Amino acid sequence: MAAIQAHQRLFLVAASSASGRGERRRPRPRPSRIAAPCRAALSGGVRTAPSPSSSDSSLRLNVDWVVPTKIASPGSGGDAEREKIRAIAEAAADRVEMHDIIGRQRDNWNHLLLQSTNSLALAASVMAALAPAAPSMVALKASAGVLFASAAVTMAAVNKIQPSQLAEEQRNATRLWRQLERDVRATLELTPAPTKADVQEAMDRVLALDAAYPLPLLPGMLDKFPKVVEPTRWWPKKKQRAPVNKSNSFGRHPRTAAAGNGWTPELEEEMRGILRVLKSKDEHQYTSFGQLILNLNKGLAVAGPALAGTAAVAATFIGSGEAGVWASGAAVLGGALAAAVNTMEHGGQVGMVFELFRNCAGFYRKIQEEIEANLGEADVQRREDGEVFETKVALQLGRSVSDLKQFRRMASPSFKEIDIKDFAGKLF
Repeated sequence: MAAIQAHQRLFLVAASSASGRGERRRPRPRPSRIAAPCRAALSGGVRTAPSPSSSDSSLRLNVDWVVPTKIASPGSGGDAEREKIRAIAEAAADRVEMHDIIGRQRDNWNHLLLQSTNSLALAASVMAALAPAAPSMVALKASAGVLFASAAVTMAAVNKIQPSQLAEEQRNATRLWRQLERDVRATLELTPAPTKADVQEAMDRVLALDAAYPLPLLPGMLDKFPKVVEPTRWWPKKKQRAPVNKSNSFGRHPRTAAAGNGWTPELEEEMRGILRVLKSKDEHQYTSFGQLILNLNKGLAVAGPALAGTAAVAATFIGSGEAGVWASGAAVLGGALAAAVNTMEHGGQVGMVFELFRNCAGFYRKIQEEIEANLGEADVQRREDGEVFETKVALQLGRSVSDLKQFRRMASPSFKEIDIKDFAGKLF
């Protein structure tokens, strides 16, 4: 009995010691710590929340509060208009390179054709002078006739296309295309959401420039000898806005000194005076000079081939009795005069001067239309800012803002046009 009790005590001690070792081997659970919220959670990231129901899923993802962000599709209205504006800017940059390259090419044409044509005429004149006394008179006479005929045809072709005038067109077009590119890129950068009106305005300017300075030579070339000299137009016509019921314009004879959008009665009178001077003096001056240069260019364009053709006909009579001596002199004189006329026309770049005058008249016509568009707007709030517009006009005319004040008195009907002595523009 005692043995049995001793055995039971030994079993209980062993069991208790084994259970104590088992408890020591079992890892103690770490105290749960709630992590501090991360920056993403504080700034709108994903939040996690502890779950009291289960120890295995102590953290549960909670995204019910997250609001999905709507991403505009590439075909949405705003993005489509921006892509159109960007395409117009790229097209304008490409036009700049094209006009610059073609302008240099046509300027080279002018120099090469001038030298070649003069060489033909002068070489033929030398042959015509040596033909009567040379043993091989027939060969020299035939060569002189062929060279004179070639010079006449070449002069006629060159006078038709006017390479110097073509080069001036491309130079001016390059400058205007660069300006258009800058304006379009500024619209792209400064306007958050371009509208269809912005795209249409840029497209109208592109089409107007393409029509004013075409790239093709034939057909599509501008008329180099127009009947009436008109200022070059490279800008689209401004569309008239819808009239408003209430007019905030100051009128022709304002009674009050009210101001709005930078416009004052004095500024309106100043712009009307500038407009009157631009029409009667600046634009008229360049169109008149352009007409004189055009008439001179027409005379030179006809005289050159006519003299070369006359020399070619005279060369065929060299050695024909008594008329042979006179024929030789006529051929030499005709060839020399043809070379001189060709040098005066294309060496002096008369066509370029005519195009320059026409472009200057167009420059002043553009300023006139901008002033008329602003003055024609009845509501001053829908006009361009008056102070900014005045500064732009002063810069375009090469004057200071204070210089424009003198044109205020010229807006009065009592001020006669014959009394206008000064020009509005000082830039050129």
